Amino acid sequence: MKKSYCQNRRMCMFGVSLLILTLIIAVILGLLVGPGSPLTWALIAILVVIPFVHKKMAAKQFVEWKDSYSVGIDSIDQQHKKLLNLINQLQTAVDYSTGEQFEREALDELVDYTKTHFTYEEGLMRDNDYPDFEAHKKQHEEMFNKVREVLAEYEKDHDTAMSNAVEYLKAWLINHINGTDKQYSGYLIGKGVK
Repeated sequence: MKKSYCQNRRMCMFGVSLLILTLIIAVILGLLVGPGSPLTWALIAILVVIPFVHKKMAAKQFVEWKDSYSVGIDSIDQQHKKLLNLINQLQTAVDYSTGEQFEREALDELVDYTKTHFTYEEGLMRDNDYPDFEAHKKQHEEMFNKVREVLAEYEKDHDTAMSNAVEYLKAWLINHINGTDKQYSGYLIGKGVK
C-alpha cells in the first residue's frame, strides 16, 4: 500500500510551520544585515516555493477518476466516482485534522454509500445469474470486516486509524474496480446491462 508523504499530520504541519518561521526570521536578519546578499534572496525564494511544494505533495493523497477505471456500465461508473469522492472527503478530514465528528461523519457517509453500491452491484449480478457472484460478494464482506477492524482501532488511536482507513480504502477500491469489477462487467454488458 502506498504510504502518504507525511504520516503524522500534526507533526508534519508543525515541521512545515517551524521551517517557514525559521526562514522568515533568517530573511529578516538577512535584510537587516544587507539586502543585497544572495543568501537572503535564496531564502526568500525557498520561502515562496514551500507552499507550492506542500500543496503539490498534499494533492497526491487524493484519488482522481481515470477513464481506465471504467467498467463500461454507466451506473456503476457513476457510483465508483462517488465512492472516490467520498474517500477524498475522508482524506481531507484526515489531512486537515477537522475533528472527530467530521471524520466520523465522513467515514459513516462513505461506509453507508459503499453498502448501497455493493447492494446495487450484487443485485445486478444476482439478477443476471453472474456465475462468480458468491466470490465477488465475499470480497465485499472481507472489505467490510477490515473497515470494522479499523473502526475498532479508531477508539485507540484516531489519527493512525483514519490514515490507515483512507489508505486501505483507496487501494482496495482501485484494485477491486480494476480487478473483479472488470471481470463481471463484460458478462453483465453481454446480458444487456448498460
